[in-house]
Amino acid sequence: MNLLTSLIPSLHRSSVVRRGHRDEKLGATVKPAYTVKETDEAFGLTVHLPGVAKAGLEITAEEGTLRIVGRRAWSRPEGWTALYRESSDATYLLELDHDNAVDLDKIRAELTDGVLRVSLPKAEAIKPRKIEIA
Repeated sequence: MNLLTSLIPSLHRSSVVRRGHRDEKLGATVKPAYTVKETDEAFGLTVHLPGVAKAGLEITAEEGTLRIVGRRAWSRPEGWTALYRESSDATYLLELDHDNAVDLDKIRAELTDGVLRVSLPKAEAIKPRKIEIA
């Protein structure tokens, strides 16, 4: 690890989760589309979870990992036959690793129309500071 990467915090996709991954507890999973943006104060995460309601969403934050599990509430109507279906019933699973640059107590999340927005405030220790010159 060079000096630059040790100074700049990272938030990236875990190497464990891949499209079509199979989790022992969840069964077949799909990685949802997501974007991460960064400001001086926080990381902003937007995750697209079509078909997922608030009751089917689980977000956990532990040391070094943010895990998002989204289960769809759709059930197949009786006597219904699909001619074409664009998406599967698989559970969404997204795991993002970070270098403990996130203040876990201040994380906020909001789900609206299948779009999850998560605010991940940076820990005080890594926020930029102005250094006075004597």
